[in-house]
Amino acid sequence: MPRLRRDRTISFMATLTTQLYIVRHAWAEDAGPDLDDHARPLTKKGRKRFERFMKHLRDVGVAIDLIVTSPLVRTRQTAEIMADVFKTPRMEIHDALAPASDWPGIVEWTSEEDAAQVAWVGHAPCVGRLIATAIGDSTATIRMQKGAVASIALERGLTLPGELQWLATAQLIEAAS
Repeated sequence: MPRLRRDRTISFMATLTTQLYIVRHAWAEDAGPDLDDHARPLTKKGRKRFERFMKHLRDVGVAIDLIVTSPLVRTRQTAEIMADVFKTPRMEIHDALAPASDWPGIVEWTSEEDAAQVAWVGHAPCVGRLIATAIGDSTATIRMQKGAVASIALERGLTLPGELQWLATAQLIEAAS
């Protein structure tokens, strides 16, 4: 896993990231005394529901060049479903998306990658803070349901505030079907 370099200023990007999808992991097994929080897998129902949701997003034109995920099992499994549905060429695991997300670190790392449409898969409440920061208001609180996806347009890359285009949930898609 690449090390983050916090002392460098982001000066340019190989390919300007123009679309950022921030995703909360899909529905996972409940934590318990016999199950370490880091090892909690997705439920069978959660996998199927999230896959249907991702197929809908794909069918309406969402495309993803790079998926970056927290190292925890439930986020990796969520990212794997996305990679399969979208036929995404790259999926990376990055500690900066683990609980207590590291905005400067994940921005710097992502900015150095050659990808225009990027998805970050993480955990609540961190994903809500990442959305707020990406749109220029790090004080906002944005709550996301499990499996929710936020789409943020970034006209000038990750270093400047973007525009929240939509925030969708599987429940919204199911209700419309």
